[in-house]
Amino acid sequence: MKQGIAAGLLLASLVLGACGPMSLAEAERQCFERARLAKQPRGEVSVGVGSGGRTSAGLELNVSSDFLLGRDPSAVYESCVMQKAGEPPSRPLYARPDWR
Repeated sequence: MKQGIAAGLLLASLVLGACGPMSLAEAERQCFERARLAKQPRGEVSVGVGSGGRTSAGLELNVSSDFLLGRDPSAVYESCVMQKAGEPPSRPLYARPDWR
């Protein structure tokens, strides 16, 4: 009986531990993309001609609610990292060398 309770508690702690905050590096990676979409929409257009002269075209457009609401990408980045990692980013968005 005691072994069953101990095993249940161990399993519960493992499951709850998986719900904790992610690493700072992973949070910064995910939130960087969100900040990019807050700055401006991203899109892709494709046009092609296949065998037999068949043509194809495509359009993909990503627009975030942060962009539509006019939120500052730096504020979006900081709040996103805080939410995901539980700590502030290692450096501000505008200080990152990969931010343009």
